[in-house]
Amino acid sequence: MRFAILSLLALGQLAPAQTSTTCNNTPAYSPCELVFELSQQDAAAHPAPYASVELRAEVRSPRNRTTAVPGYWDGGRRMVIRFAPTEGGQWTFRLTSNVAALNDQTGTFTAADSDAPGFIKAANMHHWSYTERLKPHLWMGATELRFAFLDDAAFRAMADARAAQKFNHLRGWVTGDGADAAYASPDSPNLEQFRKLDDRVRYLNRKGITADLVLAGGEGTLTKLFPKPDQRRRFVRYVVARYAAMNVTWQGVENFEDYPDARALLTEIGTALKELDGFQHPRSSGARITSAALLDDGWMDFAAYGNTDDNVGAIEHQLYPVPAVNLQIGGADAATLRHRLWNATMDGQYVTLSGTSGAQDGGAPDGKAQAANAKAMSVWFDVLSGTRHWELEPYFNLDGGRALALEDTEYLVYIEKPGPLEMTVEKHGYDVFWIDPATGETVRKKFSGDHFTGSPPDPSHDWLLHVVREGTLQSMNRSYKFESRDIVLQELEANPQKIPYDIETPADDLSIAKAAPFAVKLTRQTRATRSMMYLWTGEVTADHQGYRVLGAGAQGTMQPTSRLAVNFPAILLLRVYGMNGNGKVYLLTKAVQLNR
Repeated sequence: MRFAILSLLALGQLAPAQTSTTCNNTPAYSPCELVFELSQQDAAAHPAPYASVELRAEVRSPRNRTTAVPGYWDGGRRMVIRFAPTEGGQWTFRLTSNVAALNDQTGTFTAADSDAPGFIKAANMHHWSYTERLKPHLWMGATELRFAFLDDAAFRAMADARAAQKFNHLRGWVTGDGADAAYASPDSPNLEQFRKLDDRVRYLNRKGITADLVLAGGEGTLTKLFPKPDQRRRFVRYVVARYAAMNVTWQGVENFEDYPDARALLTEIGTALKELDGFQHPRSSGARITSAALLDDGWMDFAAYGNTDDNVGAIEHQLYPVPAVNLQIGGADAATLRHRLWNATMDGQYVTLSGTSGAQDGGAPDGKAQAANAKAMSVWFDVLSGTRHWELEPYFNLDGGRALALEDTEYLVYIEKPGPLEMTVEKHGYDVFWIDPATGETVRKKFSGDHFTGSPPDPSHDWLLHVVREGTLQSMNRSYKFESRDIVLQELEANPQKIPYDIETPADDLSIAKAAPFAVKLTRQTRATRSMMYLWTGEVTADHQGYRVLGAGAQGTMQPTSRLAVNFPAILLLRVYGMNGNGKVYLLTKAVQLNR
């Protein structure tokens, strides 16, 4: 009898972990959970399961497509695999774990079909679509960095308001600064806070809003919370495990330039995101100016901008085959916001409204200005929704405004300073809409020909002009084809003999200790060079820190950051990109010494 009791106890300790699932009948692209309870013996062997338990599932679809997802610890003995089936039918899974009772466990569940369009992905070089049904996605975001840390009433009021204003992205911290930290120590997540974030991401998704998750905010927050690489990897694995089954994007840190050795750090984080996220949600990082400096490292899907200088946005759009999202669309008054909003759009960027806690160049807008800003953003969404925005590219064959076009079909023009407009178009009959970007009110006319001329109805404010073949557009939108043309990046002109400008200053060495003037001079006057944009970047290639934007425009002052180099003095490769009025981009380079 004593032997039988001991045998039964031993079998109980070695029994497989208990399993439960909420995945049966889950609609496609909805999150569900496979939950595993550690045995008493396994829990005793892993007193800190967040750090020591490894759990991964390979989940196979009815069409034999396999997605790998990490699991996470959710308190006590509870381990969870959170997953989103991407189609209806029977799914199978197999676990891999360093816990013997979990390792090699298998199971099945059945998912239901749904009409969900899927998750978002980069498409058509500079644009967005969903993973299913080739449906375009028009990214319009708002920044509420503390949305995970607001009280429930304030969060719901904000989320409901943003949804009503047609925003479909909300940007915020996973872990922020000071009291907003979601970790008590590197391997001690605040489970209550993460469960709150779970609920909030789900709530946003139900409202049609994608959560743009910034892994860490503030200067150095990520490395202060997680000083060691293995701690950072566990953090990334944990966040991916909890949120990759939902509609999210990843945005690294708030401003990557605020971190020492930022390129290596973001490569580490971004590579982990790319490896661990089986759904491959879009990845980038927040930036004070541009995160395009990190694109060469291979983990990013899109470039993010924290600056509305058109020299930066317009030129980089011609350089990089990825979507661009401007994260700093803001202003203390509605006119300033509209100018930034529509010029960023003409640069080829998608947009995110900056946070209400502070607006770029002018402080936080008051309540009336916030309402006007939200209205202007809603008008933006309505106007772009009526276009083939996923095929519009910057267009240069005009005077008096800035434009996007799908040539032969539609032209969208922004006239910041009303006056005469001239634009060459393909010869057809067109519907012409003058649109007030503040209210959305429209004046409709007709035009036939190949040379449009006109002036806005009212010269007291900015205007939009939409010149479109409506019948052709409607026919194209009924087609199964997502793209009607190939978008091709232009080749940079780097032959010095063909570049119409030269570097006038700096002529000497640069120093991180003081600002220095910069300027170009035109060496060839043509119709195209009457309108030039310039972007100045610097890179110490030997130290592998990547480039930084040093200046924009034909002249100004620059002061290189100390984070450009590791060892001083250093050889700085100065690059000056110039774009003429026809959209042609030139590159002039110069090597200078960078001193402390």
